[in-house]
Amino acid sequence: MDSGATTVDDFLNGQLLLIDKPLGWTSFQAVNCVKWAIRKKFNLKKIKVGHAGTLDPLATGLLLICTGKFTKKINELQGQIKEYTGTISLGATTPSYDLETEIDQQFPIAHLTDAIIEKATLPFIGEIAQIPPIFSALKKDGKRLYEYAREGETIAIKSRLITIEEFKITHINLPQVDFRVVCSKGTYIRSLAYDFGKSLDTGGHLSALRRTKIGAYNVNIAQSPKDFEKALLGDRKDL
Repeated sequence: MDSGATTVDDFLNGQLLLIDKPLGWTSFQAVNCVKWAIRKKFNLKKIKVGHAGTLDPLATGLLLICTGKFTKKINELQGQIKEYTGTISLGATTPSYDLETEIDQQFPIAHLTDAIIEKATLPFIGEIAQIPPIFSALKKDGKRLYEYAREGETIAIKSRLITIEEFKITHINLPQVDFRVVCSKGTYIRSLAYDFGKSLDTGGHLSALRRTKIGAYNVNIAQSPKDFEKALLGDRKDL
């Protein structure tokens, strides 16, 4: 374990754990895995455990998990600048702006060049108004947006101001474009992928995403939930 925590008091007094969320896991599942391991190790009935910023199941990467008294730090941690790497697939859109839903429209990409693609990042840098995806957990009138979406209901979603400090294209192999983004809290990379594709007149959707940094914390020194569990509990036969 990277936190160096070894006793029940360590976890109750507060630990910040750097977890690398696997593909297909929800952030809630990652928290539950960590929480279960701590409870099992120290025979605890309960302990506070929470995360500082959700990652979608189709995304991987850094999840900051706080235990005990450190759960009070979650709001502060959520506000830090984040870095992501990923892939945008141009030439097609999906209702969810990622691979959660099927392609609904396709567009030609023959007019695209590397120079056009790289130049298209510039208008997205700085403070911009972004509309969150309809397939998101944000609430409107007490109901999650994705609930409206799954019912086929069209609703108006207000844009909100976010800041993109860096948006770099790192590799182009059409229709796929790899990128790195440094952005503020509240940025939806799925919306960025959709808007980026729209600006190129090709459509686009997010086909891979990895969160690499939150503030000064880097995924390079994070561990998977299962590795955390194994480090804490060892190869126990009663699990």
